[in-house]
Amino acid sequence: MTATPSTTDGPIGWAGRIRQLLELVRFSHTVFALPFALLAAVLAWRDPRTGFAWHQLVGIVLAMVTARSSAMAFNRLADRRLDAENPRTEGRHLPAGILGVGMVWTFTLFCSAGFVASTLVFLLGETSNPWPIRLSVPVLLFLWGYSYAKRFTSLCHYWLAAALMLSPLCVWIAIRGQVISSAADLSVPGMLAAVIFFWVGGFDIIYACQDADHDRQAGLNSVPARLGIGGALKVAMASHAVMIGCLFGLWWLAGLGPLFLGGAVAVSALLVWEHWLVRPDDLSRVGQAFFHINALISLGLLVVGLADVVLFPLSNA
Repeated sequence: MTATPSTTDGPIGWAGRIRQLLELVRFSHTVFALPFALLAAVLAWRDPRTGFAWHQLVGIVLAMVTARSSAMAFNRLADRRLDAENPRTEGRHLPAGILGVGMVWTFTLFCSAGFVASTLVFLLGETSNPWPIRLSVPVLLFLWGYSYAKRFTSLCHYWLAAALMLSPLCVWIAIRGQVISSAADLSVPGMLAAVIFFWVGGFDIIYACQDADHDRQAGLNSVPARLGIGGALKVAMASHAVMIGCLFGLWWLAGLGPLFLGGAVAVSALLVWEHWLVRPDDLSRVGQAFFHINALISLGLLVVGLADVVLFPLSNA
């Protein structure tokens, strides 16, 4: 669902421009990735060799917000002509002329610089870790690359999924990079990354069903454009089935307790509901399925994960 950009009849001050820029990048959708990054941090901080550190929490939040804002703003720049040709997106800020290209480029570069700068936080303290700053530019370029994926592959949804699944891996490296000694040390964040990969890939396919006809006409690639809406929804359902399996795998690998297990069961039910809401002959509830249910999933898993770690520490040994 595309929000209608805010407009005004008079001159717009800096506060208004900032609000429009936040609307441009759909800032509220930060709830999809940030909770998983924080969940990874909660799990990483259980290691007594690292432990909790306030500067790491600040660095994670700053890096997530600035990286996502940079990637979303770049996506709007890359797609501005395509958006102008799509009735669903022609009212977005750039094609509608609400924001200028120069201002959005300035915002994109500002957020990019903010992301790189935020990784310097992890050089502080006794657990000084240079890996976040070393990986910052490659990660940012990968995030930007998603904007061009639908021009050459129908699997563009899984490029977006891969971009979001980097969050727990990057957080784990940022917190525990100095004590990682083998691939086994990455099993927990790797499983959490798999949860995100198949979850995001599935719900992005559902969201893209709205543009199936336009994508075919414009020569763009997507699973709905290639397989049709019915086939795309089956792929999304299979992707979410794998995600559920990975979620229970995370519960097992991370040694989590009954609260997280209950959360995994609840997420499974929410995904069943999501697929019940969206049908090949009725896409009117895609917005409800896309934002409300998926926001509940990400925030809910963070809450039950944090509560489980706090209330059942013995099961997390």
